[in-house]
Amino acid sequence: MEPEPQPPNQESDSIQQSAGLPESSGPGDFLPPGPLGPPEPYHGLRWMFVGDQGLRAGWSVLLFSFVFIPVLIAVGSIFSQAHLVARRRPTNPTAEVAIFSELIPFLALLAAAAIVAVVERRRLLDFNLRDPRRPLHFFSGLIIGFLALSALIGALAWGHWLRLGPLSLSASQLFRYALLWGCAFLLVGCVEEGTFRCYLQYTLTRGINFWWALGVNAAICLDLVVHAKGNGVWGDYIIALLGVVPCYILHRKAGARSAFWQAAWVTSTLFGFLHTGNGGENWIGIFAAGAIGFVFCVSIWATGSAWWAIGCHAGWDWGETYFYGTADSGMLARGHLFASAPAGNVLWSGGKDGPEGSLLVIAVILLLLVVLVTVYRPKNTVAPAAASSPTRPDVR
Repeated sequence: MEPEPQPPNQESDSIQQSAGLPESSGPGDFLPPGPLGPPEPYHGLRWMFVGDQGLRAGWSVLLFSFVFIPVLIAVGSIFSQAHLVARRRPTNPTAEVAIFSELIPFLALLAAAAIVAVVERRRLLDFNLRDPRRPLHFFSGLIIGFLALSALIGALAWGHWLRLGPLSLSASQLFRYALLWGCAFLLVGCVEEGTFRCYLQYTLTRGINFWWALGVNAAICLDLVVHAKGNGVWGDYIIALLGVVPCYILHRKAGARSAFWQAAWVTSTLFGFLHTGNGGENWIGIFAAGAIGFVFCVSIWATGSAWWAIGCHAGWDWGETYFYGTADSGMLARGHLFASAPAGNVLWSGGKDGPEGSLLVIAVILLLLVVLVTVYRPKNTVAPAAASSPTRPDVR
């Protein structure tokens, strides 16, 4: 004899609906533990360190830095003593040297992110890496990054601002170097996107507003002025200035997702700032670095994770350095498929900076932005901290 079906519990359903929870469809449905109301705010000294989403963002970034920098120095020293990397960054590295050079920050990033995740009671995937379609987004980003770079190369060749030479590798070397440089630039994508679009973008999104973002960007620009870096600093000034008005408008509107775009402003300016340390940059290349950093932030908004950005970054760099053999921020690597050289006006050719130093790169970056907002359907996952932390962790 089958049990008689029970009528739905209307009182329970009304509580769930009033709390904004999904309607119950079975006994296995997940319900967050604890009371349905908002947690009581912290008071006293603890309030300085802990907020509604755990460890406050500023302390989180500080903790990340305190782990990242010592591990970076320690691993770099070990690799240097083992003669796996050079003490100074070479201007024409081999693929093997590039792999070990990128392994150093990659291991430091993993260590720092893992320790911060343990302290904050999160998982590594919480840092903008949760995505049920991560293979699709990664490989589509990989292909689009290579195609976008190819479009830039094609435009440069059409305008006679780039001379594309014959193959410079034998058949036996072709696949070996393709694989080695693929590994190197996969590490580059993981390190740079993991630092800026995964950890920093996620963490700043849960703890920044316009005034903090303005202060950080002002500090970045002040550092450029004080240290008088001549490698295209005006490109970073432009990135910082372009974000002031739209971010202030978002601040005034107090939108639910404004913190994401304030964080994107900071991480993009910081991304351009770090590229000023490259020897061959001009102002266009620095501006392009900050602009593509913003596009990668948009990819998180559009796809729900940083996997597209990781793939696009790797595909672009692989095409630039290995496939077409052009300079990348002044670096011309050994073991590339084609031999190429800039020609004509530096504003169009990019000069020793490479294709990223050409004015044409701005059009390609805008094209990538259009592809993201039209092809990919935006996901409502811009505030990942709130989604992944339904209850306040008991940080002691």
